Amino acid sequence: MNFSEFNSWLKSPSKTLIMGVLNLTPDSFSDGGLFSNPDKALSQGLKMINEGAHIIDIGGESTRPGSNPVSIDKELDRTIPIIEKIRSTSNCVISIDSYKSIIVEAALNAGANIVNDISGLTFDNKMAKLLAKHNAPFILMHIKGKPKSMQQNPNYNNLINEILSFFTKQISAAQSAGIDTSKIILDPGLGFGKKIEHNFEIIRKLPQICAMGFPALVGPSRKSFIGETLNLPINQRIEGTMASITASIMNGARIVRVHDIEETRRTVAITEKIIGFS
Repeated sequence: MNFSEFNSWLKSPSKTLIMGVLNLTPDSFSDGGLFSNPDKALSQGLKMINEGAHIIDIGGESTRPGSNPVSIDKELDRTIPIIEKIRSTSNCVISIDSYKSIIVEAALNAGANIVNDISGLTFDNKMAKLLAKHNAPFILMHIKGKPKSMQQNPNYNNLINEILSFFTKQISAAQSAGIDTSKIILDPGLGFGKKIEHNFEIIRKLPQICAMGFPALVGPSRKSFIGETLNLPINQRIEGTMASITASIMNGARIVRVHDIEETRRTVAITEKIIGFS
């Protein structure tokens, strides 16, 4: 899929897209350090495309629970050369996973197409205007707190209502900044300020989020709510990930963000057959 095809999909998201995770960090929860070498990162990005990923999501700062921010220079050094390398060899859709406007602008100028902001426009007050300027599609994610402390007993009076209220507020802020709301994708933020049961409730009640009229993205891949439920380490969570993906798609998700592309492609194909997608 190229960016023109992605924009056509965005107008009518009738099939499920696979977003491949490419973390260029030494400390991400699942694949930290595996792809910090530029050649390995390029090879992995192209491998994911060949296996069926529609989007490559590139991140240079871990946002796992308990993580600390990295400097602007370090994040630029990690992400921009890889974006340039992938763009020079492929017309695939590239996403920049960052909540910092300086990083995002450099990434868009280097060839990225989409912005994945885990803060939902709340961490950097320059982000919304930048997105409007570039007319870039972006993923607006719900988060409670910040990565360093978000998993320290997160509580909600009504989980889904609070997520919906957050989305309503941030979509309005995006509109006020001049963002074309047809470019917005919603992500309820599995694992970002959520207890174990919260994640299952989000997947179960995803139709309420989809009813807002925006494409929904979910990212359950290898996450702790799966591992703690099954008492399994990160490298043994693939069945739980695929089950979560299946339920999410059946409940309306149209983008799944994952590490394991081939397995996801097969899971998506069967799930779409069950649903009746052509």
